[in-house]
Amino acid sequence: MKYKAAVLTVSDKCSRGERVDTSGPALCAMLEQAGFELAWTGVVPDERDQIGAALVRLADEERIPLVVTTGGTGFSQRDITPEATLDVVERLTPGIPEAMRLASLRVTPRGCLSRGAAGIRGKTLIVNVPGSEKAAKENLGAVLEALLHGMDMLVSEGSTDHAHHH
Repeated sequence: MKYKAAVLTVSDKCSRGERVDTSGPALCAMLEQAGFELAWTGVVPDERDQIGAALVRLADEERIPLVVTTGGTGFSQRDITPEATLDVVERLTPGIPEAMRLASLRVTPRGCLSRGAAGIRGKTLIVNVPGSEKAAKENLGAVLEALLHGMDMLVSEGSTDHAHHH
């Protein structure tokens, strides 16, 4: 089954047109290559209410099964994407950011500094990845295969429907 995906870039500079977003398009390419249908892309500033509102709309109104955010996962005062994500998700999926940080640590000791979160709202999985194109691709690449199975489980009606899927 081909699932729809959305990529939300969280960046003050990109939202003001002061920087060209490279991580968003890179993630879109990876998702399409993995078999997802890109249903939506957009940019919002590092504002908790705007990030949350975009995530709620993509999950509740657009009903997009996978939303990947890029940006806002670091230590600066404006980096609040994980908090905005945690505001709107109903169930946490801690293994996803754990796996991404583990993969990042294999590349750089700074991999532990990403604060990205992941969780489920309704039938939508929301995953935060870092804002740098290199780190965004490394993080998504670490979990992309698992996300496909996660999508199968998320959209199925029962927990056993896909136990022997792969």
